[in-house]
Amino acid sequence: MTERRGSGVLGGIPVAVVLVVLAAALAVSAVVAVGLGPVAISPGEVASIVGAHLTGRETPGPFDFIVWELRVPRVLQGVFVGAGLAVAGLLTQAMVRNPLGEPFILGLTSGAGVGAVLVLTTLGAGVAGLLTLPLAAFGGAVVTALVVFGFSRIAGRIQAGRMVMTGIAVGQLLAGVISFLLLRTHDVDAQQQILFWILGSLAGAQWSLALTCSAVVLTLVVVAAAGAGRLNLLVLGDEGAASLGLDAGRARAVLLLIVALLTGTVVAVSGSIGFIGLIVPNLTRLLVGADHRRALPVTALLGALVIVWADTAARLLLAPTELPIGILTAAIGVPLFLVVLRRSAAGTVGLS
Repeated sequence: MTERRGSGVLGGIPVAVVLVVLAAALAVSAVVAVGLGPVAISPGEVASIVGAHLTGRETPGPFDFIVWELRVPRVLQGVFVGAGLAVAGLLTQAMVRNPLGEPFILGLTSGAGVGAVLVLTTLGAGVAGLLTLPLAAFGGAVVTALVVFGFSRIAGRIQAGRMVMTGIAVGQLLAGVISFLLLRTHDVDAQQQILFWILGSLAGAQWSLALTCSAVVLTLVVVAAAGAGRLNLLVLGDEGAASLGLDAGRARAVLLLIVALLTGTVVAVSGSIGFIGLIVPNLTRLLVGADHRRALPVTALLGALVIVWADTAARLLLAPTELPIGILTAAIGVPLFLVVLRRSAAGTVGLS
């Protein structure tokens, strides 16, 4: 993979070089992001505190708690939330063979939302435990995936067009359920938390959630990367894939499961953050081409970079008030979405 080259703006550069540059940019961004906030901390101080914790040395000083307990878990969680959302979008676009695809059109985001909102409106914002909300969101995404899987099968095979139509229909139904649950609750705190959660936020980041999210997303991304070559076959269509020995229906079933797990995990800890799964994969293809063996790792790193800086902006723009990340990603994503849509209609954006 390290010597593989392809199309795109950076197609002539070995993918290993692109990945090293992106990884370095992500590392620097993470250190800078940890230092930014109401209490400004220099990158050198941040690196010293983090290094001390990783090596087991004592870390006396006034900034230790702020850096290690508050900001590092948040940035770490943001890295894997961004990577998970971006890769989920890339896999969805391969499944439905459309550059405008993302987990939202399969109803998975709405399914996770129903699970979380049901907990908040039933138990209340003050009763829902640290793990109750994530588990409910995760379960909602998985159940939705099973429903979409069941209704998308024809003669034992999943068809891309039927999957999209089923996902859109189920997603609209679940969006209505969320609105109904929001309107019927009289818990003001729950209403506010639901609205903030629907728009996405990393404000509730803690080490336990950050590490769990990191482990799940990293595992799923590695699994997806191992089968990236098959994604190239899948976008050729069912007949083209079959002629090269790939069962397209079975491949879509596996991808749907991976996307559901990614979406459920990410939405469970960050809420619903839109447009990352749509824009980042398309940006990746413009940079390094459509070969998924190149595109998948680049997509993960780009998604992580976008969320780290979007969350930093959300913390700083109206400080001390914090903006939901979804507002920023929507403000950036909608214009880019229209550009992608226009290019797609002109035939200049594709998956192969």
